[in-house]
Amino acid sequence: MIVKIIKICYNIYMKNIKAVLFDMDGVLLDTESVCKICWKRAADEINLKNIDKIFMECVGRSRADTMLHLQKYLPSEEAATKFRERAGEFFDIVWHEEGLKKMPYVAECLERLKNAGFRLAVASSTRAVRVHPQLKAAGIFDYFETITTGDMVSHSKPDPEIYLKAAGSLKLGVDECISIEDSPNGVRSSVAAKIKCIMVPDLIQPDEEMKQKAWKILKNLKETADFLCGDE
Repeated sequence: MIVKIIKICYNIYMKNIKAVLFDMDGVLLDTESVCKICWKRAADEINLKNIDKIFMECVGRSRADTMLHLQKYLPSEEAATKFRERAGEFFDIVWHEEGLKKMPYVAECLERLKNAGFRLAVASSTRAVRVHPQLKAAGIFDYFETITTGDMVSHSKPDPEIYLKAAGSLKLGVDECISIEDSPNGVRSSVAAKIKCIMVPDLIQPDEEMKQKAWKILKNLKETADFLCGDE
């Protein structure tokens, strides 16, 4: 009886959901593991310690906010700029020579959600100059109705601006959208925008805060599609 009631409540709630908003890095594309390696290489060149900690603190932030955060650990703005540029050079080598892998079940998830009638959009802290070509190279660009990027907002995740803008780009209310995120900053951004968030962890595993904030924590995008399509 309890299971039946839960299912009814779920169906009632999901009838109002019209769109799914995806983060890109660590959700659609396996870019974060590549970034982590590239940051480590750049850090080793200048003997910067605790790079794993610094990197994790920056996951989900825009380029501008990442630069501000790096200045806490480097002696000057110039040093932070040089570090970020060097890490970017390493990333571009991997991107152009090896390509970027899709996260597991991406194509299956997007196809199922599209067929189920959901509108799909991207809300990524990464700049458009990277988001667009990376999604196109992965063959998934055309699934998305709109793409909101970090250079389109004044404040990046965990600020809610990017999710409010993404929902607005579809002319939908926040109560008509659900987000898919992998990082704490992304979850915080979505929740602050009053958009329910499904967390699919990548590099950072959910702590107690995330367990409280996320609407659902799932292992991968297959589980996500099962849940949203009512097949769970």
